[in-house]
Amino acid sequence: MSGMTFRSACVTVAGVIVAVGIDVVLVERFAKALERTPMLAGRLFTDEERVTPSGNPRSSESLAARFAAKEAVAKSLGAPGGLHWHDCEVVTDPDGRPWLTTSGSVAEVAAERGVGRWHLSLSHDGGIASAIVVAER
Repeated sequence: MSGMTFRSACVTVAGVIVAVGIDVVLVERFAKALERTPMLAGRLFTDEERVTPSGNPRSSESLAARFAAKEAVAKSLGAPGGLHWHDCEVVTDPDGRPWLTTSGSVAEVAAERGVGRWHLSLSHDGGIASAIVVAER
């Protein structure tokens, strides 16, 4: 960024990021909700989200982080009503990195807000799962 001042760099970046969303989930509480309500996993996650790339069931930590990602997406969009859980999917690339795909209701609201690209970070440790989402123009 030779020749750019800090102020001009910030102005440039500010025009690219539309919104940021973050969410945290208590893993034990989420796991108990999944146990108590057997159909919940199917309502929240697509078939592909519920299994690892090798076909094994995802851990409760992994599912909790994916749920946090969906909540973070909703928050980044202003939490409008009418979003469908399956319209925001956390998928894994060949290197194991999570990323987002959107369709239907989520893609429609994202387009209205000028979102063209998503960035995602997931984590889980110490009984807490978290996700940060950056919505970019």
